[in-house]
Amino acid sequence: MRKLICILLLGSFVNLFAQTKSPNIIVIMADDMGFADVGFTGAKDINTPNIDKLAASGVVFKNGYITHPFCAPSRAGLLAGRYQHRFGFEHNPPSDSANPIVGIDVNEKLFPKRLQEVGYTTGIIGKWHLGSASPYNPNNRGFDYFYGFLNGGHDYYKIDVTKPIETGYNQGLVRNKQVANFEGYLTTALSNDAVKFVEDNKEKSFFLFLSYNAPHQPLQAPKEDIARYAHIKNKKRRVYAAMVDVMDRGIGNVVSALENHDLRENTLIFFLSDNGGPVPSKHSPNKGNGSSNAPFRGGKTDYYEGGVHVPFIASWPAKIESGQVYNQPVISLDISRTAVEVAGGNATSGNKMEGVNLIPYLNGKRSDAPHDALYWRFLSTKSIISGGYKYIQKGKSNPELFNLEKDIEEQNDILDKNPELATKMLKLWGKWDANNVEMRNPVYSEYYRSRDAFFENMIPDGAKKEGYKPEFKKMFPKN
Repeated sequence: MRKLICILLLGSFVNLFAQTKSPNIIVIMADDMGFADVGFTGAKDINTPNIDKLAASGVVFKNGYITHPFCAPSRAGLLAGRYQHRFGFEHNPPSDSANPIVGIDVNEKLFPKRLQEVGYTTGIIGKWHLGSASPYNPNNRGFDYFYGFLNGGHDYYKIDVTKPIETGYNQGLVRNKQVANFEGYLTTALSNDAVKFVEDNKEKSFFLFLSYNAPHQPLQAPKEDIARYAHIKNKKRRVYAAMVDVMDRGIGNVVSALENHDLRENTLIFFLSDNGGPVPSKHSPNKGNGSSNAPFRGGKTDYYEGGVHVPFIASWPAKIESGQVYNQPVISLDISRTAVEVAGGNATSGNKMEGVNLIPYLNGKRSDAPHDALYWRFLSTKSIISGGYKYIQKGKSNPELFNLEKDIEEQNDILDKNPELATKMLKLWGKWDANNVEMRNPVYSEYYRSRDAFFENMIPDGAKKEGYKPEFKKMFPKN
């Protein structure tokens, strides 16, 4: 009898601990996924049951946005919890491990660091893309654990450092500052490592950034998975669908690991893409990875909805009622602010975080809109969403104004009929932009040209006369 009482008391203690323990937090980010390519946004030809189950168990943000329409700046904004323009990270950085100044500003406190300060164990698995040199290594920027790659992408099957490095996609992986390998298919390897991270840290409060490179090019997937999508006639989309499918199964395995250790109830999970899927255009008919951003206009690199409006969900069974659809615009900055505040961290120390804690908006404590406006900038392009309207001006081209509530496809420019509204929105954008700085990272194509010219000039004159001309572009990594 005494033994039974002890067991019951122990069980009660475990349950009480689970309820009072700070929540585990997982952010899952897909790479170059189209808005329409998961079941909860309408996909019929790609199977995503695990992502869809996450969506059903929490909230779908119908108007979820990221801070930039391509890879590295989008991730920089998320991890800093601030618009990346505040610290000059406005372009993909060159991949150059010998360059100690190209990467996300070392003075910027990333939100995993804020979680470390309140006792969280933090990990990132997969893509980094925020600087290749030592000062920018994830283990030096708030992550206790890192397994993945530093560049913007990777081959899904091989590491081969004997070949000329043209993109960096064949370089070795890294595990906590040591060279690492992977077996089989990369997406599966990353998912398996995420499962192990959950199991290794089940007794702790942890944060995991599962930063997939799928379904970013190169388009590669296991043959048996491609065969399962033989009904898709377009070859690119067939492989793309298989890549998304494998990622979805990996996400399911991570959720199962949480459930197996009774962690799911008190784990906050976000899922989103880092930008819209790249799609063919009039000027680049072969561009794209087979993704679909329907019903939106444009895709990756665009400031139309197809570039910045992404699949976006949150699930936390203990705190977020299931089956919700939230219609007000939210942005990836809200993920990091939410994570820090629910963990009991400080969101205002150092450089104050932007974004909002979304939980009060989801449990009925707040009914107002989280944001008066959302902002974008890239070089000479400017864009803002406010009050259901969207203003875009790309360089020196004519500005455009759209009513997103009536024209989500952005087909009807209404600026001529609403010049005062356009002026008001531009003024609001200018007020936001006044707190930004110039781009700190060089444009990587220009950087590589300058680098190649530097090494060309280092060749002795005699060697030049003898016709010696190494192919530097094949000797150094690129994005």
